[in-house]
Amino acid sequence: MTIGEQDVRHVARLAELHVDEADLPKLATQFADIVAFVAQLTEVEVGDDPAPLGGPPRAPLRADVVVHFPLAHPPSALGQGFTDGFFTVPRRGGDAE
Repeated sequence: MTIGEQDVRHVARLAELHVDEADLPKLATQFADIVAFVAQLTEVEVGDDPAPLGGPPRAPLRADVVVHFPLAHPPSALGQGFTDGFFTVPRRGGDAE
């Protein structure tokens, strides 16, 4: 697998990182080295029935369900002013009405 500057730009954008154009060739080389190193793991002999290295052979999955937990105190109890679902604060200074 070849990794180019466009791939580095894509990863940087996904990670919301700024990367200087001058750094792209060096980063592309480093990414390619990492991928090549990880690819070497496929060459490790594990036999026909590899035993897990600690832990269960397969982790159980939980159901992907959104559960809403009730708050200990309603939002209206957390602030002095609460109107129509919003916290309200008094005006300060020279704000015009």
